[in-house]
Amino acid sequence: MRVLLAPDCFGTALTAAQAADALAAGWRGGAPHDEVTTCPMADGGPGFVATLRTSLGGDVDAVTVTGPLGDRVPAAVLRLGTTAYVESAHALGLDLVPPARRDPTRTTSAGAGVLLAAALAGGARRVVVGLGGSATNDAGAGLLAELADTLLGEGAVGTAGAVLRRGGGALHDVREQDLRWLPALRDALRDVDLVAAVDVDVPLLGLQGASAGFAPQKGATPEQAQDLERALGVFAHAAAAALGPDPVRRDLLAPPAARPGARPGARSGASRWTALPGAGAAGGVGFALALLGGRLVPGASLVADALGLPDRIAAHDLVVTGEGRTDWQSLHGKVVAEVAARALPLAVPTVVVAGEVLVGRRELSAAGVAAAYAVADGAEQVAAALADPAGTLAARAARVARTWSPA
Repeated sequence: MRVLLAPDCFGTALTAAQAADALAAGWRGGAPHDEVTTCPMADGGPGFVATLRTSLGGDVDAVTVTGPLGDRVPAAVLRLGTTAYVESAHALGLDLVPPARRDPTRTTSAGAGVLLAAALAGGARRVVVGLGGSATNDAGAGLLAELADTLLGEGAVGTAGAVLRRGGGALHDVREQDLRWLPALRDALRDVDLVAAVDVDVPLLGLQGASAGFAPQKGATPEQAQDLERALGVFAHAAAAALGPDPVRRDLLAPPAARPGARPGARSGASRWTALPGAGAAGGVGFALALLGGRLVPGASLVADALGLPDRIAAHDLVVTGEGRTDWQSLHGKVVAEVAARALPLAVPTVVVAGEVLVGRRELSAAGVAAAYAVADGAEQVAAALADPAGTLAARAARVARTWSPA
């Protein structure tokens, strides 16, 4: 049997390439007669640039940017002709913040602005920004401020820059006049094809938005998540107002207009950006890039196209994918859902091997997944698996291989 192994990274425990190698070692141990091929994947989050470089080649520029806590961290720009690929996780990644210091009310996306500016400085006319795996939840306010000061001149943002770079918790007091430079920044990028490769298709606000859906896993308490939801709503209203009237329907998720004289219960003006699928990616950086005229596209789909995934799947009898945790997010633009969607019309079964599986069989089946297997169940098994992630993943893959491979 011909088996294609196409996993994403397993959180911070294994890169996609390491996960693919562990799955391959396990599968060959359980079914040595099978023909196994690896195809590491990415969805815009960690591993985005490395995965694309493996397939596409290109030149890599090493740069230094601002991390989520304001320290200096290494990053990279992948260049292919006039196209540049960058990975926001290099500047905003959750792995850059020690667990004891994780607080999305304070972490900033400013480093992503430095990274985007570096891509533009090399003459790129098309910039693809991978979004996912961030420690931030500031709707890209830090990115916008950093990019404005770079492209429009130091001080273009004025005194509001300090607030915008302070994290999502500081956005409650942002007003339209604080963002008066936004139209000029958008205009400065009018000749650049800006693409946001998002890892999830969620909006900025709401029950599955950046704050409610993702802030807790970045260290926020329930109270902080609610506070961030309100703060991002205020910022979104101010940004929409600064960019001018928009002839689309009003955004019912936005909070009451935060300006003197507003009617009690009044909603903010029309803001098509907050409801865009992917606006909530990377703590709302998708929203910020949309404000600048960027297109939001599914990162897993972009990578699948770049790797020629359908042709690879068609040459195999079974495809195995995986990730650290398969949960509701996995069905909203992640690698697992994308691989299954590409395999389904080719009548090739998709099997998931994940660190944890928190989605029911019915939901997985509806997404095109034939079966899902967890490496660990419960806190104790998860802790044991993290002690030897490659070994435990390989062991689970060997058992799965004996189930699926013909005797």
